[in-house]
Amino acid sequence: MYKAYVSKEQALQKAKQYCAYQERSHNEVKEKLYGFGLYKNDVEELLSVLIEENYLNEERYAIAFAGGKFRMKQWGRVKIKYELQQKRVSTYCIKKALAEIDEEDYEKCLKKLAEAKLATLKSEKNIFVKKSKLQSYLTQKGFEYTLIGAIVNKI
Repeated sequence: MYKAYVSKEQALQKAKQYCAYQERSHNEVKEKLYGFGLYKNDVEELLSVLIEENYLNEERYAIAFAGGKFRMKQWGRVKIKYELQQKRVSTYCIKKALAEIDEEDYEKCLKKLAEAKLATLKSEKNIFVKKSKLQSYLTQKGFEYTLIGAIVNKI
C-alpha cells in the first residue's frame, strides 16, 4: 500500500485542525506529521510553527489530560503520571498537571472508590483477602500506597 504524501503547507493545515479538535501531546503531533511522509527538518519546523501559534502547548495538554482522567476515569496520580511519561511529556509539565488536581476532591474520590469496592466484597469472609483485594484495586487505579494504606487500615 502506498502512502499519500502531502505538501508542507497541507500538512500544517491538517496539523492545525488535528490540534484544534482536542489537546495533543508534542509526540502525538510529531507522529501524525511523520505519517504524512514529511522529513525530520520539516516536522521540527512545523512543530515550531504550531507551538508559536499556540495550537500546541504541552503544559495545557498535560493539565487537560490529568484533569480528564481524574474526573472521568477516577485515575490516581501514579497512573496519570505514568501515562503522561509514556506520551513523553516533560517532568515539569507532569508536576504542574498533578498539582492542578484538588487534594480534597482526590481524597473524596479515593474514599468513594474504596467504599464501592468494599460493597462488592461483602461476601468475602477473610479480612486479609478483603484488604488485599481492595489494595490491589486501588493500586490498579493509580493511587499512592500511603493513601491506600491509610484507607485499608481503617477496615
